[in-house]
Amino acid sequence: MEVLESELDNLIEKLKDKVTFKNQLESLNSIYPFSKYEYIISKLLSEKILSYEEYIDLRDEYIERNLFLYVFELTGPRSFGDTWAFSHLKTIEPSLEQATRKREPSYQGEYDMLLPYNGESIKIEVKASRAVDRDKNDMPLYQKALSSSSKANFLMNFQQIKPSCCDVFVWLAVYRDKIRYWVMKNTVVANNPDFCPQHRNEETASREKNYDKASIFEGQIMIHNSNIDTISPYEVDSRQLRQAIIEQYES
Repeated sequence: MEVLESELDNLIEKLKDKVTFKNQLESLNSIYPFSKYEYIISKLLSEKILSYEEYIDLRDEYIERNLFLYVFELTGPRSFGDTWAFSHLKTIEPSLEQATRKREPSYQGEYDMLLPYNGESIKIEVKASRAVDRDKNDMPLYQKALSSSSKANFLMNFQQIKPSCCDVFVWLAVYRDKIRYWVMKNTVVANNPDFCPQHRNEETASREKNYDKASIFEGQIMIHNSNIDTISPYEVDSRQLRQAIIEQYES
């Protein structure tokens, strides 16, 4: 949005009545589907500051920069972390299967997906997060959404991590313009220096800092600017997802 607003501001400066127009914007009432941006673009088109072809280019470039902005508008952890994330992974790797009791009679919801491999099933726990500006408080997620090239302070919280219940983790980080993927063996996550308890258990309750990581059944890892390098070696392209899962499983 910052890029679009900058581009529109530069074009507004070319208007003969730019001062009057800016004052109109200050008092403009917007009701869907009529917005401030529709009002600005209409003015620029009518004054021939912006051609139709230039408008199309402006529109296409904005869409390309914000392909996944809609994901930040999904409300509720299940609509994003379960419904959207599972569907997205199935789209890019159809051989993944959602775990059910029909496929695994002993299944009790402790992992999310399965990858059939050599007569076995690789148990996969899927974790998804959205990259947001951690310095923007009390704002809707879509207004805090970051691009993959942003230098802002970001925070992604991967929660309810249970290394003892799966073979491999697949993590997704959604940015407004792209999605990043990491594939890690369960022991890689369990040994991450930032893996810590999410829900205190009998072993960790009395030791806030010096707990034994091996005793953590369910934990979390907060990924931010200063520690994202700890998972960088495990980042993969979406086309490499299946092979990466197999390689981590066999490692």
